[in-house]
Amino acid sequence: MNLTAQKRYPEIDLAGSVVLITGAGRGIGRATAHAMAARGATIAVADLDRAAADEVAAEIGSAARAYTLDVRTRASWDACVAGVIADLGPIDILVGNAGVMPVAAFLDEPDEIGETTLDVNVWGLIHGMRAVAPAMVARGRGHIVNVASLAGKIAIPGLAVYNASKFAAVGLSSTARLEFAEAGVSVSTVLPSAVRTTLTSGLPLGKGLPTVDPEDIAAAVVRTVSTRRAQTLVPGYLVALDLGLAIAPEPLLTLIRRLVGGNRAVTSVDPAGRADYEDRVKSITRTSPPARAEADRSS
Repeated sequence: MNLTAQKRYPEIDLAGSVVLITGAGRGIGRATAHAMAARGATIAVADLDRAAADEVAAEIGSAARAYTLDVRTRASWDACVAGVIADLGPIDILVGNAGVMPVAAFLDEPDEIGETTLDVNVWGLIHGMRAVAPAMVARGRGHIVNVASLAGKIAIPGLAVYNASKFAAVGLSSTARLEFAEAGVSVSTVLPSAVRTTLTSGLPLGKGLPTVDPEDIAAAVVRTVSTRRAQTLVPGYLVALDLGLAIAPEPLLTLIRRLVGGNRAVTSVDPAGRADYEDRVKSITRTSPPARAEADRSS
């Protein structure tokens, strides 16, 4: 383990640990579930799509169980966490991976789609940490990994609300890290570049920003268990880009954006290739979180 991490946080051995992973039915979540199970962890495979969660749990075998979780609601979180603790024991590691990425020009995106993006990408992390972290703090040990995005560092046209949600995820995780540190609970953020999953279907990849596979992100999530690093960019050399963004003047950033095709998120979407993913986001949106539904009825 990294010496700095070892001084601050009690060590966690993946072998025998209970790991709750959200959005674990596909993509990064699925890859992370397999990666952690391969190292001896017991996995709670949580997803809104229960059939997908069941499939991943079956792939892993006896070291995994599937749970239904709508990350947008605290009630769903509380029920899921209670079930995991009853079935598997205390949660040692929480991986907040569930996320959505609608693509549209800011003024064209319907309010309800933006609300869903914030509900899943931001409130999903807030509810998750509030549901899981208190028990970790009480035990004096635990690890939380929130999967954000390079979009939490760099603005991308066509992803304004998604950008907002990922900037929020980075800030939320960084602050929670400071608050939980003295209790021995670490919070790490993983920030991938474009990932080859259904989330990026229909978008032009491999032009400008690097692309990575779900397994690359899963490996980074696993590494945080030993390093407890605050932020991990994937691929790692993006750290240089992160530093550059912090100090580069806007004209230089504009030039770089032109060179790498930084407006492609809006201008180069393949509607047919993205249709299935967008339909899935709309299906989530149609099922409003109970709290919002109650507010709508009372307004």
